[in-house]
This record gives sequence, structure tokens and C-alpha cells, in this order.
Amino acid sequence: MFKHILLATDGSIASERATQLAVNLARAHGAQLSALYVVDPYPYLGIGEVNPMGFSAYINAAKEHAEKVHRYVQQISTTGTPVIQTQCLFRENVEASEGIISTAKESQCDLIVIGSHGRSGLSKFILGSVANKVISQSPIPVLVSR
Repeated sequence: MFKHILLATDGSIASERATQLAVNLARAHGAQLSALYVVDPYPYLGIGEVNPMGFSAYINAAKEHAEKVHRYVQQISTTGTPVIQTQCLFRENVEASEGIISTAKESQCDLIVIGSHGRSGLSKFILGSVANKVISQSPIPVLVSR
């Protein structure tokens, strides 16, 4: 049924559960798996002068974290049979939900798997929810893991 699954991951506990779910689905369907890590735009560009050192530190830290997250996904993908060949993707300077949806479209994915922290109330309102935005905006089916 599924041929290409996009796993949206940020390294959180919710993403770890989504990783296991996505790998299991890929195994069950013989699907290709792509793991995407999205870095939001640098949060301080509009405040005063741009600090190139701050931006560089922000991107470098994000890339290091993405590599760690991708190693985890690769480990889960290659433990068990069949081994799932996983493509690791990195997008930067784009809002997470937008990056997830556009990557899924460009990669011709037929399912997006994403974790949810399950926030509610005021924290959901203030922090927003990437999963909710993806669900409401994606033309591609979305499976949310908690």
C-alpha cells in the first residue's frame, strides 16, 4: 500500500516512537523510508544587527543534532529484517510544517509519519503544534504517533 514514507523527526521522545512506527510500516509494506530533520529559521534575524557567529553556532548545533537523530533512525532501520534503506534529509531556514509538507510532495511520498508531544491547553496555543499544522495543511495522509 505505501511505497514511500516520510518520517518527520526532531529527536524527541515522540519522534523516537514515530521512528519505530515508520520503520515497522516500511518493513510491512516494502516501502522506501526518508527521515527528515527540519531547522526553523534563525530566530534572531529581525532583532537588531545580525550576528554571523550566532547564526553559525545555531546552524552548526542543528546539523550536529540532525546527524545524531539520523544515526538513531539508521540504527532502528538496520536492526531487524528486512533492513530498511533510509534516506536522511535535512532542510533549513523553513518553518517545520512547511518543510515537511514540501519535502513529502517533492519526494513523492504517500505517507507522512510524525510524532506528537500531546500538548493541550495553553501550552499548545502558545507553542503551536507542528503535527497539527501538518495534518491540517497536507494533501498527503499523515499518521501521528504519541
